[in-house]
Amino acid sequence: MKVRKAILKDAPKLYTLINEYAKEGILLPRSLNSIYEDIRDFWVCEDEEEVIGCSALHIVWEDLAEIKSLAVRRDHRNNGVGSLLVEKCLEEAKQLGIKRVFVLTYATDFFSRFNFREVKKETLPHKVWGECINCVKFPQCDEIAMILEL
Repeated sequence: MKVRKAILKDAPKLYTLINEYAKEGILLPRSLNSIYEDIRDFWVCEDEEEVIGCSALHIVWEDLAEIKSLAVRRDHRNNGVGSLLVEKCLEEAKQLGIKRVFVLTYATDFFSRFNFREVKKETLPHKVWGECINCVKFPQCDEIAMILEL
């Protein structure tokens, strides 16, 4: 397995992977257009040149970024793929000088392993909620906000 930055040809695969989880309400759906626009945010994990997972580090402000669209193909779950992707996002955040990284998630146990801690959603800047209007759960979001101080 190897983790690398996404390239344009990965976009359709990311779209399929992310939206499989979006159908279940686990991830926010992404349009193919938005994936192309944000392709530089994405990391992919490959196994034998096949995309098996993805994540994105989205910069929100000078000291704040979000890890989002973390998805692993079901036949590769529980093999460390998600951890590799989160680690790459955190490495990139440190390289960029980001001081805080947050997630909106249902997988609190997973992110706790990286020392993320739960916070009230209201403590995050309003800019964070720009995409939420596209969510079917808006405004009754039941995801849990977690943050990591780097």
